[in-house]
Amino acid sequence: MPGLLARYRRTGADLPFGDPRAAHDVAMEGYFWRFTQRDTGRVLIALAGINRADDGRWATLGVGAHPGGFLRTSAHPVAGADPERLGAFAGNAFHGTADRLRVDLGADARLDVRIVDPVPWPRRRLGGSSIFHVVPALNQYWHPWLLGGRAEGWADVDGERWELDGAQVYGEKNWGRGGFPDSWWWGQAQGFDDPRVCVAFAGGRVTAGPLHTEVTAVAVALPDGTVVRLGNPVTSPIRARVGDGSWLLSGGSRRWSVEIEGQAPLSGALVLPVPLPAQRRNVPGALEHLAGELDVTVRRHGRLVLSGRSHLAGLECGGIPGAYDELRRREARAGDDER
Repeated sequence: MPGLLARYRRTGADLPFGDPRAAHDVAMEGYFWRFTQRDTGRVLIALAGINRADDGRWATLGVGAHPGGFLRTSAHPVAGADPERLGAFAGNAFHGTADRLRVDLGADARLDVRIVDPVPWPRRRLGGSSIFHVVPALNQYWHPWLLGGRAEGWADVDGERWELDGAQVYGEKNWGRGGFPDSWWWGQAQGFDDPRVCVAFAGGRVTAGPLHTEVTAVAVALPDGTVVRLGNPVTSPIRARVGDGSWLLSGGSRRWSVEIEGQAPLSGALVLPVPLPAQRRNVPGALEHLAGELDVTVRRHGRLVLSGRSHLAGLECGGIPGAYDELRRREARAGDDER
């Protein structure tokens, strides 16, 4: 049975009551942390893609910060991921576990943070991708494993020391057999009036061989500790319209309904790297805002249970051709300005 289970997990899938945080040994395991300080207006992100090539594993690393639009990225030649628990490692440049994160991408992009009072994904049968977790060989899976917590530590950002004590913390994983899907949309927000609220969503084109469908998953942590997870295509479908700096999501189940509206001008987005695992290189593939506007409304049986707004939302749209096009437009505009 252990051998069969290992082979099953190497397809990217997880059995019910398994731990999606552990590495699956697929082409790409992505790890992402986000820190939000509402009182200072600061947001810090750290990411690691642990990628598999024919000659071993390598890493896509990054640190981004708001305000200032700071971004530092790196391709690290060696990397590893923990097959038993959450863990992403790349030499001395990156060390991330469930309760500690250390990153060193140079003097202007360092951080050392402990995570205390964590608010983990509730102990349920399945993770953020719900029933899709048990389906082998999908191009992408998603799991928001940390829906809150408190940071203790610091970051060096572009020549400035940031004290992160008390910052809200969010963590997630995404993984898949070939890296990233052809296109996707994503969002995450804390910094609401009630610090217990956390919103996260991820959507895109999910494929398994000749089968394909478009799915958006939403997770909302409510002030009373309830975590609402929606997005199953049959029982709780979510409709998503994304484009022109707008993220509009709505839908739900017979019990719960959610509406999310995100706004951010594409001109202010960071261009994040996306790995091509087998080629050992990164390409610009995701446009991400670190401080967009996000409004969320949640109802239970039609009765309002949450209405909130964050001014520090992460909002992303991805797809390698689209990001290339946006990057070329920016370069063209910069050239026109210089002339």
